[in-house]
Amino acid sequence: MKEIEKLYRIKDLASDQRPRERLAEIGAQALTDAELLAILLRVGKKGENAVQLGQRLLDTHQGLEGLYRADYAELCQCNGIGQAKAAQIKAAIELGARMKTLKQTSRPVIQSPQDAVDLVQYEMSALAQENLWVMVLDTRNRVLKINRLYRGSLNASTVRISEIFRSAIQINAASVILFHNHPSGDASPSPEDIKLTTDMVKAGKLLDIEVLDHIVIGLGAFVSMKEKRLGFPPG
Repeated sequence: MKEIEKLYRIKDLASDQRPRERLAEIGAQALTDAELLAILLRVGKKGENAVQLGQRLLDTHQGLEGLYRADYAELCQCNGIGQAKAAQIKAAIELGARMKTLKQTSRPVIQSPQDAVDLVQYEMSALAQENLWVMVLDTRNRVLKINRLYRGSLNASTVRISEIFRSAIQINAASVILFHNHPSGDASPSPEDIKLTTDMVKAGKLLDIEVLDHIVIGLGAFVSMKEKRLGFPPG
């Protein structure tokens, strides 16, 4: 029995199979998600080493995106994950999120929908409620700021057009890009999304501030409504 239990201890693995040793030798980028989690967890539970525990967490939450969405209390309830381990996981995820949103020394230039999505998808895809964000750009399509305006059910009747364009008017911006997420994970635009886009595009023309795009963020996917010509005039 003792021999069997030894198989579940990280220190009894061959040195070239231990996550920490592998990280030191070949770099963090070469490790699997389960191995990186194992380094955070440090130890597993009876019958399950830290790598196996990490893999079970990933399986239970459908990968890193689901683990990001899980709150602290939910993680604490997982078998083998107490308060300390849950805190370590949430802290590591939050550090990753903050790294993605660090202010850059030079303003990012948006040349495609993917460029815009890269700046917001990591955080928006994990939000539990619908959010509407507005990216404000200058005449060279450089990002000036990103405003987080609305949270909750979004439609053309609840979103105030003046709020969308207020910051852009104040700093004399040239254009905006709208983003909102679908917590369901499905990035397909709804009829309400299309109506809201149509209203925003019309208002932007009157204000001489172009709505470059309205992008719907899902789980690991997005839809550019400009590319799909949903809510935007043809041409």
